[in-house]
Amino acid sequence: MVLFFILTFSVILGYILLIANKNTKKVTINTISVSRPHLKESGKNLKILHLSDMHLENISINPDELYKMVSEQPIDLIALTGDFLDRKRSIPKLSAYLQVLKKLNPQYGIFAVFGNHDYILKGKNFENLKKTLEINGCKTLQNEHFTIHVDGENLNIIGIDNYSTKHSDVKKAYEGVPEGYNLVLTHDPNVVLEMENVQFDYLLSGHFHGGQIHWPKPYHLIKMGKLVRMKMVKGLHYHGGKPFYISEGLGQTGVNIRIGSRPEITYHEIS
Repeated sequence: MVLFFILTFSVILGYILLIANKNTKKVTINTISVSRPHLKESGKNLKILHLSDMHLENISINPDELYKMVSEQPIDLIALTGDFLDRKRSIPKLSAYLQVLKKLNPQYGIFAVFGNHDYILKGKNFENLKKTLEINGCKTLQNEHFTIHVDGENLNIIGIDNYSTKHSDVKKAYEGVPEGYNLVLTHDPNVVLEMENVQFDYLLSGHFHGGQIHWPKPYHLIKMGKLVRMKMVKGLHYHGGKPFYISEGLGQTGVNIRIGSRPEITYHEIS
């Protein structure tokens, strides 16, 4: 009888894990629209492709599949919000994904910030990751900003470094930022709780994977900051009246499974 229960449990567990692994291939494509204050009536909408948490050690989407998913509509700007990988042997794998994004030819470029897993790499290995991003067309931002002009207005892309590893420096990132629309890119969204008196119009982030195993609740995320206790682990939220978005990410950490969550590709339309 005991053997029967063990075998039955093993079969059920195996089935659950099989389904959970298949979920990592079922990418959700979301489109989010947010308003842009003081937009000129003649100004066009700005479309941003947002990818986060690729985790190349555990990703079920290959570069060709990614290209098919994102190549059907024009993109103005691409935002990559960290956690590309955490092992040096994965760095060469990143180039193929970046080349796919470069083929999309976004008018205003590709911008990237780093996450906690990226900072597992040290010294020359981290520098190799950064160089790989840059030689493949990405502008990396570590507590710094870059201003582009859209319809005669400033679009300030502000990269705040990863909060959970204590690399973030909001003051430094904003140093010298001109008047305009402030788009913040960061990995860990918890930093938003320290930005109540800091002007931003929209913030993009990742980090939580939507729980990855979000069943019945993502209890394992509790240690990952106050936003989890506020039940903000994915999607569009507001803090102090300002919008911020938490992507569920494209890859996985630990075991390559998802329960109650899906890999995500996000289009943000600023209009």
